[in-house]
Amino acid sequence: MAEHKEKKRKHHGDANTRPKKKVAIQTPSEPAQPSIVKVSSVQKAKSCPPVIATSPGLVVPNAVKFQAYTKQQPTGSRKSKAADSGLLLHSSSHGKLDYTAKEDGPGGRESHLKHYIGVFDPQTGQLSVMEAKKMAVRGVVRTQEAPEEDPAERQASKTMLQLRNNLGEAFGTKKAKKALAAITENAIAPERAVADAGGNPKKLNVASQALMESINDVTMGMASKEDLQAAADAAKPVPPGNFNAEEIQDVYTIEELIGGEILNAIPIKDWQEQIKKQQNKATPSQFTSTRLVPIGEGPNPVHRLKALRYLEFLVRFVKAARPGKERGTKRVPPRDKLREILQPAPEPVIENIRRKFSASGEMRKFHTDLVYTYSCALASILSNYTFDTAPIRYDLGLDEKQFAQYFKEIGGKIKIAKEKGSNRRQIAVLALPLEFPKVRYQRPRQ
Repeated sequence: MAEHKEKKRKHHGDANTRPKKKVAIQTPSEPAQPSIVKVSSVQKAKSCPPVIATSPGLVVPNAVKFQAYTKQQPTGSRKSKAADSGLLLHSSSHGKLDYTAKEDGPGGRESHLKHYIGVFDPQTGQLSVMEAKKMAVRGVVRTQEAPEEDPAERQASKTMLQLRNNLGEAFGTKKAKKALAAITENAIAPERAVADAGGNPKKLNVASQALMESINDVTMGMASKEDLQAAADAAKPVPPGNFNAEEIQDVYTIEELIGGEILNAIPIKDWQEQIKKQQNKATPSQFTSTRLVPIGEGPNPVHRLKALRYLEFLVRFVKAARPGKERGTKRVPPRDKLREILQPAPEPVIENIRRKFSASGEMRKFHTDLVYTYSCALASILSNYTFDTAPIRYDLGLDEKQFAQYFKEIGGKIKIAKEKGSNRRQIAVLALPLEFPKVRYQRPRQ
């Protein structure tokens, strides 16, 4: 049976509904302008039309004045009837550069386009249009004629280095000739220029100075190597720190790593009772088991015990993550399951860890690396900046090479302590001056 299709009824809005379109309100101070613009005339200059000029790659000074030149087509030819006379602008008013403005020839990107300049009169509403020329300004370094030199003086001014270079170019190997050619190409720099008879570097000529000035203008806004290094350091998954500190305990602090409010919310009463009764109960973290009693009986125990429990929460959090759908990602357990895993952590502490070290329930490589670097920094603080890496490596599931890489990201150093027999221990040391891995820059292939 055919289904009966009901027609949708149109929705009749309220009569008092506001219109969607905005109404233009004319203020009494503004003069009324005509709503229709009329083109009064379209003119075409015969000899000197207006010019729309661009200067790609150049900064043309405002004081530069151009001279106009035209090239008339021969009379009687077919081109003279169909095409306009060629226009060329030239300027030699600059001290070192010659500027030339030309139109795009046949086959150019905009050779099939026409450009116009319009002048609008708001009182009458008329627009006067005139055809304009689209031109591109190019700059060329002005050639300088070298003064004539006496051959005898030229021969006498040659230094021993120049004579040796001449011998190398005449009888040297391919490698030697290539090295001499490289010296010639790099001679534009004053510090690398071939020295004169007095041993002083030669001065740049006018053409070289103009080229250096243009290079300086272009590269003025480019980022330096230090800027690139700072940007790369800011994007790294490392904990925040005061890297200008004069004492190692001021570089990474517990308050800055965890936060004052989160630190106050971390419970440690069960640990304090355990230490008071001298009970050594096993914990899921090997690092926590070895540091619990020394920290509880040491200086500032409440502050440091809370940092130790936060580190234990991080170990549980990263262990509870499972492989995600995408390669290199991990999936965080649901909130109910996460509460059971991070017990006795309160809700603010759980949300702080989940938001800081994951995004939308997923841990990407950045979040995983951030957990490991945070763990390295907290382990250093709780171990007085020198410790055996075996317990914390076991908790995080890292081998020696992986842990060394993460520890170097926070500026630490790794040492190997050899014991009797074939036993060896990996010792992590965090001390000033911090040594961070440098960003590697690959040279472009030639």
